[in-house]
Amino acid sequence: MNTSELHRPILLDHIGPSGLDITVEATPAECSALAKRMQLPALHTLTCRFHLIRETGSRFAARGHLQARLTQTCIVSAEDFDTDVEETFQIRFVPAGEESEVIDPDADDDLPYEGNAIDLGEATAEQLGLALDPYPRMPGAELPDGGSGAGTQVHPFASLAALRKLN
Repeated sequence: MNTSELHRPILLDHIGPSGLDITVEATPAECSALAKRMQLPALHTLTCRFHLIRETGSRFAARGHLQARLTQTCIVSAEDFDTDVEETFQIRFVPAGEESEVIDPDADDDLPYEGNAIDLGEATAEQLGLALDPYPRMPGAELPDGGSGAGTQVHPFASLAALRKLN
């Protein structure tokens, strides 16, 4: 049973010798469910184009281009703001249990699949999660100065020293 908010299974038999181009576009209901999963105030649109090719009998490479319009909450002002996310990526679909155990940040991520289908919807959701800014900042939002003046470094105990002088 699939519990993914965005489910787009593709039968592996449909990936021919020249590959397969597929576009995944989330419906408004799927965007709403994904926004909840990603802890976003809103996900307005989500589209991901894939080009799939067979590397070997059971391994498939995918190049993708993700575009999304969403609302995030600024870490500085706590205000919601709309932003666009655009990401190009490469991943590899491999049979479950055959994922690479080598940690290489430059290598394509292995996404496991079972049976004779891969889920491009879940792959889209995972790529969106990876593309999100973990510390979103609204344009123009700046951290408060703290009264120290630009470029001036204040000792952490300076306020205690000032209190001591008052006694």
